[in-house]
Amino acid sequence: MHRNTIIFTLLIPLAVILFVLDLLSGDSALTVGEVWNALTGNEVDEITRNIVLSIRLVRTIVALLIGVALSISGLQMQTVFRNPLADPYLLGVSSGSGLGVAFFILGAPLLGLNHSVFWQSVGIVGDGWGGAILVLLLIAIISRYMKNILGVLIMGVMIGYIAGAIVQILQYLSSAEQLKMFFLWSMGSLGHVTTIKLFIMIPVVCIGTILSVYCIKALNLLLLGDSYAQTMGLNIRKARTLIFISTTLLTGTVTAFCGPVGFLGLAVPHVARMLFNNADHRTLLPGSILLGIIAMLACDIVAKTLILPVNCITALLGIPVIIWVVYKNLRVA
Repeated sequence: MHRNTIIFTLLIPLAVILFVLDLLSGDSALTVGEVWNALTGNEVDEITRNIVLSIRLVRTIVALLIGVALSISGLQMQTVFRNPLADPYLLGVSSGSGLGVAFFILGAPLLGLNHSVFWQSVGIVGDGWGGAILVLLLIAIISRYMKNILGVLIMGVMIGYIAGAIVQILQYLSSAEQLKMFFLWSMGSLGHVTTIKLFIMIPVVCIGTILSVYCIKALNLLLLGDSYAQTMGLNIRKARTLIFISTTLLTGTVTAFCGPVGFLGLAVPHVARMLFNNADHRTLLPGSILLGIIAMLACDIVAKTLILPVNCITALLGIPVIIWVVYKNLRVA
């Protein structure tokens, strides 16, 4: 049996096992039978049914979606910029989303605007999305006038710095209550996504994933350099635009709904390359998706067990991989 087939055969059941373990983990101890009965509609008490369907299942699916979205985005950014330390937030999408959320949480009270309960639940996501889309439009305009991908990278970083500076100004002017709310959002949380928000999140992540699958051939060509890709007939501007749209849909959605979840998108593609020993995106893309799901589910289980923000756990998972990548590149140099 082919090596990659064996790896995929092992990863798929591992992802399923972690999905089940994530459903079982939490404050209330539930058995496999109780969870199964709640999922299949069999007889179980109403409290258990609500815990499983309204809280744990939603959170587990959100963890799965984050794993898919950030692993794809990280792989695409590392390929497009041909930089092993590129991550999903490189284009400034996360900073733009954070700026939108900051305007909603910190800026509105400064203007004397009060949010109803409805707008508090919808506004954070909407403003986060608005900020992410604004950054995408700026990057799209810049990429049309800059042939050098390094210029696009620098402008993305600069946009991130500008957004960060405005957020700091808003934080300085805000009250302790607003600061606490924004701080909790910035720590990353899977528990704030409701069933209604999940039904918005799923199709957007699916669209971003489909776009990335469509761009597999372009990613393989871009890996070999822009000049080679052009000689092979690739429309580089169109390919980059589609990849940037895919990355923004995926990363912007995760950031808007769950806050910035760091390190996962940076680390997972490197693990996929090491595990599959392959640079072909026909293998790397599904491999990164599976590894992203496994990593995020594992992080969520640990976060719920230790009662910690998920961002802390993803950082602890990702930092050793980044150190290894930097060491490897310095040793080669």
